[in-house]
Amino acid sequence: MSDAEQMMPSRWQDESEALLRVVERIALILNEAGIPRMPARVLAYMLAVDADRYSAAALADGVRVSPAAISGAVRYLTATRMVVKEREPGRRAEFYRVCEGDVCGVTVAAWIPVLKQWESVVESAAVELGARGGGHRLAEATEFIAFLRGETEGMLGRWVECRRDLG
Repeated sequence: MSDAEQMMPSRWQDESEALLRVVERIALILNEAGIPRMPARVLAYMLAVDADRYSAAALADGVRVSPAAISGAVRYLTATRMVVKEREPGRRAEFYRVCEGDVCGVTVAAWIPVLKQWESVVESAAVELGARGGGHRLAEATEFIAFLRGETEGMLGRWVECRRDLG
């Protein structure tokens, strides 16, 4: 238990433990969906706490990991556009915030370039092998990946309309 936790009333400690259990459950699902473990934990924490922005130190303290672990996690999250990095004028510290609005839509949209690349690689492998070997399976896989990409793009378009109707 950290020094800060030892000074907290037990009710806050219980709330902190409950928050961490929620974060770990969400992170597990995000990890199973393909997000690396530490970025999944950091994103789950940012979603569960719902602050406007977070310093790396606050994230490290909240997730109970080293600042070095946070550095790699936020690098991944900013590269995939799930998290935005900001600076305040005159300050050296960087702050991170969950992308505005639709973080789940942004997360799914990040899969589209991966699907396009996967489709391209599998398609070229199918052409290279032709009818011999696994070429026919690769050709079918190409069709499936193209279908999946198209459905994902269509679903995201429908989600934008649905979200507009909700708001």
